[in-house]
Amino acid sequence: MSENHNKKPISQWAEDDRPREKLLLKGKQALSNAELIAILIGSGNRAKSAVELAQEIMDKAGNNLIELSKFTVQELTSKFSGIGTAKAISIIAALELGKRRLMAQALEKKKITCSRDAYDILTPFLTDRYTEEFRILLLDRANQVIANLSVSQGGFSGTVADPKNIFKEALAYSASGIILAHNHPSGNRNPSDTDIALTRKLKRAGDDLEVYILDHIIVTSDNYYSFADEGKL
Repeated sequence: MSENHNKKPISQWAEDDRPREKLLLKGKQALSNAELIAILIGSGNRAKSAVELAQEIMDKAGNNLIELSKFTVQELTSKFSGIGTAKAISIIAALELGKRRLMAQALEKKKITCSRDAYDILTPFLTDRYTEEFRILLLDRANQVIANLSVSQGGFSGTVADPKNIFKEALAYSASGIILAHNHPSGNRNPSDTDIALTRKLKRAGDDLEVYILDHIIVTSDNYYSFADEGKL
């Protein structure tokens, strides 16, 4: 990037350094997250260029797009000078499209062969939430996913999953196996005592019904815990 251009408007930068021109010349992969956001917002404020403002936004989100996706319109407009409602909506809409793209990919990936397969399917549904959500993947005898369902949503510190509702859905879909899943907004991937007790309870019920609990995945923003991998089932 050219020297001493940071105080100039983007229109006065060298062509290779302008985000739009850089995308056209070098491809989308050559742009940083901040440069892509700069394209979305179009302009900065009196003190900062669009790229500098975008980098400030990324810094506030810990340089993590999942954390950025948790920001509301009100948070973006109140925290950053130069971000009005229209620009905030553009950022949120772009991140939501990215999330839906991941969801579409997850729906195409049907067969579960390991915990990572389940995590990849669940990630776009569980990683950008402030509260806990409990989901189930219902599998057929070939371990292909036949349904991906939300069964409960709760607060920051927990959610209640009703065993009757879980097995009602499993029987309705004629499922042979279930993968349990929920997120930990705190970022701590380790199971709580409640998580362990619920898993054991559901496994016993599943064994009786011959609808087997194959795993319980705890999802965080950048990692996961698998009861099956840890030998806790």
